[in-house]
Amino acid sequence: MAIFNGCGAAMVTPFGANGQIDYEVLERYIEHLIAGGVSALIPFGTTGEPPTVSPAEYEKATAFIIEKTAGRVPVIVGAGSNSTATAAEKAARVKALGADGALVVTPYYNKCTQKGIVEHYKAVAKAAKLPIIAYNVPTRTCVNVEPATIAELAKLDGVVGIKEASGDVDQFQAAAEVCADTGFDLYCGDDSLTVIAYALGSLGTISVAANPAPKQMSELCALCAAGDYVNARKLQFKLSEFIHSLFCEVNPIPAKKAMLLIGIDVGAPRLPLTELEPEHVKLLEKTMRGAGIL
Repeated sequence: MAIFNGCGAAMVTPFGANGQIDYEVLERYIEHLIAGGVSALIPFGTTGEPPTVSPAEYEKATAFIIEKTAGRVPVIVGAGSNSTATAAEKAARVKALGADGALVVTPYYNKCTQKGIVEHYKAVAKAAKLPIIAYNVPTRTCVNVEPATIAELAKLDGVVGIKEASGDVDQFQAAAEVCADTGFDLYCGDDSLTVIAYALGSLGTISVAANPAPKQMSELCALCAAGDYVNARKLQFKLSEFIHSLFCEVNPIPAKKAMLLIGIDVGAPRLPLTELEPEHVKLLEKTMRGAGIL
């Protein structure tokens, strides 16, 4: 059985005026996402700025999210590193804290081989002993998980699926073909490809747009899951400009500003990320209004 189906929220990490994690805002934010219909919470993926979060902050915030979610939806915690030993340790720790699974990005900067990717996930899954979703995002890692490698990952105990976030339709189709009828779960990592991804066999989208727009993205996933592609297309088209504006600067810079615009102040990103430029704030406001979010 899949960890989740539908819209998973790729969570931002809220920072207060003092630069520390704001737990009052985090609790309100969790309720906003769940009330909006999301099927899973995914903290500390790319959108959560994990390179800037200390181990103590990571552990405290993970425990807090799991506690406040209280089993209403699965919590799948980002536990990636370019050190296999560190990723294994993080994944084992989130299991101990009560996570339902871990999202583990492919090693970045090291530029390992395809064999290294398989060995990395094998070691992390063995240490963690909880469901692992692999995460392919070559624009961040400089390494692509090739379809033949996905087939090898599908054979590993504990690795249950992959988040495909290359943004390449051909890559997604190749991944879908490998995953078809295997029981290895495929998730879309690009909001703009949600309808296409579902048509190719995705179980859901791990969504940045779900942060300010959980109802809309949850509805989009539900329409696709029901096979109502006529209305799904209409909604995808309506959200398209908004989704693209969320990437006018590097994620999660626009997503954090979008949260402020809907009235949940998750603060600015930590350096080296900066705040959204004024002309992009105007663009974001315009597209959010056009999509019916504001």
